[in-house]
Amino acid sequence: MTLDGKRVLVMTTNYGTEQDELKKPVAALRDAGARVTVAAQKAEPVETLVSDRKPGERVLPDTTYGEMSADRFDAVVIPGGTVNADNLRMDETACRLVASFAEAGKPVAAICHGPWLLVESGLVKGRELTSYPSLRTDVTNAGGNWVDRQVAVDTSEGFRLITSRNPGDLEPFSEAIIEALGATAS
Repeated sequence: MTLDGKRVLVMTTNYGTEQDELKKPVAALRDAGARVTVAAQKAEPVETLVSDRKPGERVLPDTTYGEMSADRFDAVVIPGGTVNADNLRMDETACRLVASFAEAGKPVAAICHGPWLLVESGLVKGRELTSYPSLRTDVTNAGGNWVDRQVAVDTSEGFRLITSRNPGDLEPFSEAIIEALGATAS
């Protein structure tokens, strides 16, 4: 499947993003032909972590997400990392931006702790989704139906919600995003 012409925004903070949850979906989407923009809070390197503890690689963002809008993209991807996700959900700009993708009917994908941003943005009520297991109560309290699967894809509320549990699910997570973008091809 080729995603030529499809544009994907990846949102991250500048510290604490799980390295593989940022790098692997970006690589898979680019390999499929999508144009991927990595947007961080600040125009500074993203300091990734491995397993929330060990320093990972530095990733240079393309821009800041404060400069972005959903109308410029076909989907949004939210990597995890406990520190990253906790900071994203406290950022009003990040919450508004991810909600604007949902309002526009565009795919929203989040992995591991990334669904915290979905909870904070009011995007989980009535939806089936997965996440890192420690978010189960947060998802349930926000009205979502938490499931323990590699990938959960919910299309019930006007936009495709794609979620996964952890770095071990990155391949099926990336495949689900590529499939969603292929399904929206004209």
